[in-house]
Amino acid sequence: MKEQNYKNHAQLVPGFHYLGMLSILALLGGSINYLIHSTPDNKYLASLLVLVSVILVILWIYIRTFPLKAQDRAIYAEENLRYYTLTNKLLPKELSVLQVVALRFASDAEFVALVDKAVKENLPSKEIKLAIQNWKADWYRV
Repeated sequence: MKEQNYKNHAQLVPGFHYLGMLSILALLGGSINYLIHSTPDNKYLASLLVLVSVILVILWIYIRTFPLKAQDRAIYAEENLRYYTLTNKLLPKELSVLQVVALRFASDAEFVALVDKAVKENLPSKEIKLAIQNWKADWYRV
């Protein structure tokens, strides 16, 4: 397995991120075009197609965001336990979930110092990831 780092840690699933969303957007565009050019007899059917397309867009968004929120909760709990193991304290409350999610890539040797730096400087998640010297891979995030 190749080494994970900042440049390659984001995972995209082409069938979902590209093909799925492009297909739904094509359906939405086509259904709106059909509604605009439909005869009065077809307005009801065309409106239903637009509605189905909008529902699919909303579902596509939530199908992605709901599991990510659950993963973020699990990561927060894991990193809180890790911090407790290393310091005998819980993670500082000043850290946001996104900051903690970014901190998961830090090795144990730099984790505590990076937590302190993130709190003191209120680092955004991107800067936290860029500050990591010894990247700890997370292959389970989807």
